Amino acid sequence: MKKSTIYIADYILPMDDDNTLIENGGILVEDGIIKSIDASEELTVTFPHAEVVYLENQLLMPGLINTHCHSGMLRGTAEGLPVWDWLQQYIDPMHRVLLPEDASLSSWLCYAEALLSGTTCIVDMWRYMHGSAEAAEQLGIRACLVPYVAEHPDHNYFETLDTNEQLINQWHEKGDGRIQVWVGLEHLFYAEPHALTRIAAMCNDYNVGFHTHSNESQFDVEQTLARYQCRPLHALERQGLLEAPKVLLAHCVWVDESEISLMAHRNIGVAHNPISNMKLASGAAPVVEMLKAGIAVGLGTDGEKENNNLDMFEEMKTASLLAKFVKLDAATLDAWDVCKMATINGAKALGLAQTTGSLEVGKSADMISINLNTPRMTPLIASGPLMNIHHNLVHAVQGQDVNMTMVAGKVLVKNGKLLEHDIQTLIEQVNLAAPALFARRNAWMKTSGGSKNALNK
Repeated sequence: MKKSTIYIADYILPMDDDNTLIENGGILVEDGIIKSIDASEELTVTFPHAEVVYLENQLLMPGLINTHCHSGMLRGTAEGLPVWDWLQQYIDPMHRVLLPEDASLSSWLCYAEALLSGTTCIVDMWRYMHGSAEAAEQLGIRACLVPYVAEHPDHNYFETLDTNEQLINQWHEKGDGRIQVWVGLEHLFYAEPHALTRIAAMCNDYNVGFHTHSNESQFDVEQTLARYQCRPLHALERQGLLEAPKVLLAHCVWVDESEISLMAHRNIGVAHNPISNMKLASGAAPVVEMLKAGIAVGLGTDGEKENNNLDMFEEMKTASLLAKFVKLDAATLDAWDVCKMATINGAKALGLAQTTGSLEVGKSADMISINLNTPRMTPLIASGPLMNIHHNLVHAVQGQDVNMTMVAGKVLVKNGKLLEHDIQTLIEQVNLAAPALFARRNAWMKTSGGSKNALNK
């Protein structure tokens, strides 16, 4: 017999095209799928045998989708440099000495942090990702795993297309379909021509997406112009990398009109990472222009080392404020737009809009509940010209206000507590492992004379 559960909350925000808000509503979940959304009284009468869970003083909404992240354990230790110097002095040396057990533990902690703060789907570009897949499977999060691939003799300390292909064969569509594996590339500069050809072939052979960083900094654009005599998006197109079944590009800070037009034409998804872009002094992406062009722009936290947390509610607020600051227009990128970027737009950017991103009948029950009985949601006005729930979600709520996180109908966080693992154990394990990683990196730096700068060759 199928298990049916009705979740009743003070408010439901489905994130549909009409920005509907349902007061005293309920959602019927059966075998991980949303079967009905209606007034609570209607549901309990229509489905009298269903279990009823009352979420008092709470709002139900779709789980947040983090469209770009890197697992890691460098939080607060890689500071004060622009992106390319930061990569060469902090990040690349770490990759040279990273161990599989460190990589796995990092993913366990990052996915737990994501779930606790309301993220139900995460795109993770990382290393030794069999451990990441195991973490995603056991913790229950929906994950798009993208190996940190480099196929270049000067960057032979990352993942390879061979290990990427192995991961696809072992883990793609596993975890009851929650786990996807895409083809990844750290950057266009990190691969030789024959590898770029293979990337395009792998994406089409396995019918999987492609994810890389693009147009993140001015240096990025300048170097691409020098090497390819064209801008980054056009270089990606010339190399056949935009032919994949789905393409997701991280950052896209320094894109021009021709590149925006190309992304719209090619149905390219964009992961906007405002906090990372501000911290690394990369710039502010033209989000408003991309949205106007019809591009699916989602939000990403980037990694724990360049953010320095994975709280998507903080990312929502920063995205809104940065756009207003850049445009000098307080009406730019309103709260509804930002809520959609964090949910349904993120799903569209990943090609998952038929599965997740909004609360609709037939979709996976990927949803979160937000505590309403907090100062950050007070006053709460549900209707009329001063209706403020969406504004509070973007500009006031924090990840710690998440009470419940559910993926595919399974409750993974309840009363703000992680259910599938002990968070304190993970914290202690990372605190024990991190010093050894730093020591190995320091030793490598001393013996090598620093990170080799292949970009200026």
